[in-house]
Amino acid sequence: MKQIELGPESPLRKKRFLYGVATASFQIEGSADTRLPCIWDTFCRQPGNISDGSNGDIACDHVRLWQQDLTLLTTLRVDAYRFSVSWPRVMHQNGEINEQGMAFYVRLLNALNQLGIKPFVTLYHWDLPQHLEDAGGWLNRETAYQYQRYVEAVCLAFRGKVYSYATFNEPFCSAHLGYELGVHAPGKTGRRNGRQAAHHILLAHGLGMQTLQRLSPDTLNGIVLNFTPCYSATESQDDIEAAEKADQYINQWYLMPVMEGCYPEIYRQLPPSERPDVLAGDMDIICQPLDFLGINFYTRLTYSAPLSPGEFYTEHEHRFPQTDIGWEIYPEALTDLLLTLNLRYRLPPVYITENGAAVEECFEQGEIDDSQRTAYFEQHLLALEAAMAQGVDVQGYFAWSLLDNFEWAEGFSKRFGLVYVDYASQQRIIKHSGKAYQALLSSRV
Repeated sequence: MKQIELGPESPLRKKRFLYGVATASFQIEGSADTRLPCIWDTFCRQPGNISDGSNGDIACDHVRLWQQDLTLLTTLRVDAYRFSVSWPRVMHQNGEINEQGMAFYVRLLNALNQLGIKPFVTLYHWDLPQHLEDAGGWLNRETAYQYQRYVEAVCLAFRGKVYSYATFNEPFCSAHLGYELGVHAPGKTGRRNGRQAAHHILLAHGLGMQTLQRLSPDTLNGIVLNFTPCYSATESQDDIEAAEKADQYINQWYLMPVMEGCYPEIYRQLPPSERPDVLAGDMDIICQPLDFLGINFYTRLTYSAPLSPGEFYTEHEHRFPQTDIGWEIYPEALTDLLLTLNLRYRLPPVYITENGAAVEECFEQGEIDDSQRTAYFEQHLLALEAAMAQGVDVQGYFAWSLLDNFEWAEGFSKRFGLVYVDYASQQRIIKHSGKAYQALLSSRV
């Protein structure tokens, strides 16, 4: 069985470096009948949106099997568990607390703390209550203030039980994929929609950070952004400029307002009709001090000059080698990303809050050989180590994911878990990659 091999003096083999695994509410929880509907429930029921026609009604049945899943965490020897709170599980439509839903997370937090596992809580991982979407969703500025009230309720209920809060997971996906391209919930399209949704999500982040600073100042509070490093297809000046514009549009659009209180230059290159409405004081609200920055990394993309008027770049297909979901495996991009961000910004401490792969898996005598996933983890940990050696302050790493789960538009057809889930029986089996991760964590000094 392949192991994750790091050098004996690697900082990633020290106990002070935090290791965890990550999940998300809609992807694992199930028990849809005990919460309000969310935008992904609606999206799943529209034919053609999910590749296998599935939904999150049951998923990994985590609400019922959470104790079993915590046993997996202890077996894996992780320091931390990153999970998200389902907004529609803890809040009623009238804005009052759903005590049953809140109690589920309180039990989970209490158990994690008893086990000595640090809870990293994500406050929003894409499952917007459907009734808020019916009122405009993230296109409606009021949703940001509804979010702030939700954060306040969660903070008060969880007081003293949480190690870290992230306001949002991957605003890019919620805004760009959900409101601009329409391939994620709620399935809206148009550049203006995507940019406006992004602005309101960032505004909600700022309002949420203000609430966290007030009600939970002792927790590690920040945001989780996904980054896809943008490389030019050739060395031509046109392609280099296109890659820079792509980086501004898909990466810096979300980081620059948070870090510096302004949008990147590409904002000014948009026609006025496609720019978001930004009110006086918005950027000051968005730009709050961060205790940490969470970075989700999976792959890179290449770009060349645009082929049609009104476009900023041409995005190319993923290069090889690829994971099972079709994403290029290029760990050097993680090193490049971290070094570039560290040069451009005064970064707070960084955590890699997601990194992982869907790969081919081989079943043999009750064992699940996913050595490609183990190799992926090793390659990316080495890439992370290379960035740390050049001065980037990275304090932890979360593998995506603890469990195979509902992989959004891919349904259950792609598996990212360290632990295999038989969706018919809900049996869990630790894969070889999970055992390799466990061995790495156990070997730290």
